[in-house]
Amino acid sequence: MRPQSRDKGADMKSWRAIVADDEENLRIGICLMLKKIWPQLDIVARAENGTEALAMIREKRPDIAFLDIQMPGMTGVAVAKKISSFCKVVFITAYDRYAVEAFENEAVDYILKPASEQRLQVTIDRLKKQLGQGTTGDGDDQRIQKVIQVMENRQAPKYLRLVKVKTGPDLRFVPVSQILYFKAEDKYTVVQTQDHEFLIKTPIKDLEGQLDPGRFWRVHRSAIVNIDQIKVIKRSFTNQMMIGFEGIDQTIAVSRSYEKLFKQM
Repeated sequence: MRPQSRDKGADMKSWRAIVADDEENLRIGICLMLKKIWPQLDIVARAENGTEALAMIREKRPDIAFLDIQMPGMTGVAVAKKISSFCKVVFITAYDRYAVEAFENEAVDYILKPASEQRLQVTIDRLKKQLGQGTTGDGDDQRIQKVIQVMENRQAPKYLRLVKVKTGPDLRFVPVSQILYFKAEDKYTVVQTQDHEFLIKTPIKDLEGQLDPGRFWRVHRSAIVNIDQIKVIKRSFTNQMMIGFEGIDQTIAVSRSYEKLFKQM
């Protein structure tokens, strides 16, 4: 039995790629799988948010961009809108039937979270074929622009407007616009306003997906801040970035991996 033919040109040439995902573990995992499945692929940059991804793409000029759809600062869809004419795009997304249907209808590549080697292999095989044929990207650009139009015209997501908290025997609803930050503490999550501190049982991880990413930013594995409520950003004596808020003395530390969010502001 003859072995299946392969595109030797695509295998031998070292193509360049960038991987953008605000979740560090997923970003590292995708890079490791890419290295294993496609050793010739040179990952020239890794980005933690959309603004950083766009800057790196313009600087490095990669052949392929793996873009998470939901990133702070600028979404993967917004980045793709600016670069799809000269760079092949593969979207990374959590399960969203509406989004996946849009991708499939226009034959645009995507990877579902959590990424699997089997699904990634399918995407890589398609990329090798397209790159080996030397396609200009014009057709890709038209397809991606159609997907972007669908995504931009979709119904706006319904983010949390109120957070239910318990004060003694009573229940209270706190508008998210009044919340300064959420912070994980033991088995609870602190909900901090200028006047009160409440405790809820909803984990930070679950809250993140329910909050408007344009307003609420994850700045630490245990903290999400309302950027509209930030008064000052300063450095501690150990040079750690700290966020201060109007009306309270408490501050929130920013992890090194999230500092770039504020450098892009």
